[in-house]
Amino acid sequence: MLDDDPLAQTILALCAALGPGKSICPTDAARAFAHAREEDDLAWRGHLHQVRARAVALARAGRLVILRKGKPADPDDFRGVYRLSLPRGD
Repeated sequence: MLDDDPLAQTILALCAALGPGKSICPTDAARAFAHAREEDDLAWRGHLHQVRARAVALARAGRLVILRKGKPADPDDFRGVYRLSLPRGD
């Protein structure tokens, strides 16, 4: 399901482009997704809930880490400002 999801792929590609130990803001993913779909400048706002849902699904699958205050958060129980990162290969 996530392998053929364009939004999930956008999130993973942005995280991979930054490399290990770096993270993206959910708005970065929403903006990139809206841009790829050639939507208007503010359309990204409508994708923020989808970004969160995909991030949770990717985190549950072990393909992404949701960070709160720089530390991994439980994908089923986090609130507020968060960032997204690839899992560390340590």
